[in-house]
Amino acid sequence: MHNIHILYILNTQYWQYFLYSAFVVFLAFYVRATIGFGSGLISVSLLSLVFPIKEVVPVVLILDLVGSVLLGAYDFSHIKFGELTWLFPGSIIGLIVGTFILADTNAQNVTRFLGVFIISYVIYATTFKPEKLPIIRKFWAFPLGMLAGIIGSLYGGGGPPLVAYLQLRRVEKRAFRATFQVIALLDNILRVFTYLSVGLLNIKLFEIAVILIPFAGIGLFGGNKLHLKISNELFLRLTLSFLFLIGIKYLI
Repeated sequence: MHNIHILYILNTQYWQYFLYSAFVVFLAFYVRATIGFGSGLISVSLLSLVFPIKEVVPVVLILDLVGSVLLGAYDFSHIKFGELTWLFPGSIIGLIVGTFILADTNAQNVTRFLGVFIISYVIYATTFKPEKLPIIRKFWAFPLGMLAGIIGSLYGGGGPPLVAYLQLRRVEKRAFRATFQVIALLDNILRVFTYLSVGLLNIKLFEIAVILIPFAGIGLFGGNKLHLKISNELFLRLTLSFLFLIGIKYLI
């Protein structure tokens, strides 16, 4: 596959690109509903193998916005609003910084620090039993939220720092997923405006996202069924395993 414009998936002559994109979106949102995050990172990683990242990230942004609304509404009663006090301001600053980096540079060259951060956290979290992990103060939400905002703007998903924060705050799986969706939704709304302001999002890319929304919905439906069945311990293992794979990807 080669880097071609994402608009090709609207052309029936290139149906293979549409099928590939639909499968990636389904897979990404299946994971999102199961563990609460990861749709942006999976979608951007796999779609950017085919399409330019500056076209992929805005499309994934719209899909993530829809996913955040649906999961957030479904889990509304489980949201831990107290955890958002410092997360949101930090993420606002981070997403603004990340947006201008994405507009002016090749974001794919700035990944090694992120890979080291993720793998270091996974090693740390797997060294101890979940109940022996420290409980951090809410202050840590600000720097981790800012890092999440930068990562979200650059790669389409700021999950890893938010995962680390919520896990170290001992938030159980349903509340974890619910709270994550709130901060993701607020970030996505702000990113829409910042992307529009710098010309990264346009009507054609929005149309691509709309076409792919049904596949995101099917993925969310299937992943939610799995989420409700697994235990908190298995949930933690799945999130850490997924984070480790993300970290390896960024290092490579």
